[in-house]
Amino acid sequence: MCRFKKLLISLLIFSFATSSFGARIKDVASVQGVRSNQLVGYGLVVGLPGTGEKSSKFTEQAFATMLRNFGINMPAGQKLKIKNTAAVAITAELKAFTKRGQKIDITVAAIGEAKSLRGGELLQTFLKGVDGKVYALAQGSLVVGGLGAEGADGSKVMINTPTVGRISNGAIVEREVISPFSQGDSITFNLHESDFTTAKRLADTINNLVGPNTASLLDATSVRVLAPRDISQRVSYLSTLENLTFEPARGRAKIIVNSRTGTIVIGQDVKLLPTAITHGGISVTISENREVSQPNAFSGGNTEVVESSTINITQEDSRMFKFDTGVSLNDLVRAVNEVGLAPGDLMAILEALKQAGALQGELIII
Repeated sequence: MCRFKKLLISLLIFSFATSSFGARIKDVASVQGVRSNQLVGYGLVVGLPGTGEKSSKFTEQAFATMLRNFGINMPAGQKLKIKNTAAVAITAELKAFTKRGQKIDITVAAIGEAKSLRGGELLQTFLKGVDGKVYALAQGSLVVGGLGAEGADGSKVMINTPTVGRISNGAIVEREVISPFSQGDSITFNLHESDFTTAKRLADTINNLVGPNTASLLDATSVRVLAPRDISQRVSYLSTLENLTFEPARGRAKIIVNSRTGTIVIGQDVKLLPTAITHGGISVTISENREVSQPNAFSGGNTEVVESSTINITQEDSRMFKFDTGVSLNDLVRAVNEVGLAPGDLMAILEALKQAGALQGELIII
């Protein structure tokens, strides 16, 4: 126990000296077991100005059950008029460490023929988890951002969605979710994006600060870190670790093409192999030259070899895109933009390059 106290003091001292560059651990990873839980419920919204259900068996059944709970029994076979009532589904997110008595936001959506929930009041509803247990009670007045209007001839205007609303702090938590955060002798960081290199760098960052063998790799996603058992010390310990910065690995070379909007996103590591493509009446030639950069006399600089790209564009009968080894797609996109080609033309070029095996990167079309 004393060892971890000294360790926490050392971590607090070193945390002020860590670099502000790179990514924080809390931005690229989450702690295993510290997670949200989804809640769902079924209820009734009342007080609608005639925009509720027309005739729905399950809404009538729910309405009759509600009346029975208040000691009111409806005669058998009586037709209920429920145009001021709507059956709704309620959803909410119970965040980690939320305590009993705290309030959470809820979303309410109509599941029947209701035209609008504007002006409605949600009656008390149980919100259950995946285990079937009740974790919160929901109730309150809805805030609906949508609006709809309909004429006698059938014409109608709708703004946003009038059948969905929210209630801020509309549910009171009645049951807590037990978190495994305080259990065991270690905590585990799970990367948001699995990567072996990033996982190793995260573990190395912690080991360099805390000590060897403090963090160990489990796989490309998880890094296990030794932690104190005392919950107060563990919270302070994690607070320091999650703010450590390191340099995550660069992701795989990717090109994302949205065929609907024409949006194209190209990663910085995408490269082209020597190739030539015919496309329309445009000729684009990209050449790479190496030049020597010589510093001025007595300047103290070093002589370096720098890369120089030359792009020549002509519009003639040759109709050829020509690329040398190592040319980046940035050069291709710049050349295409200069001659005013549409995004669809660039998509066609990228697909042809991939099929020809001249594109070093993953082409993803969505």
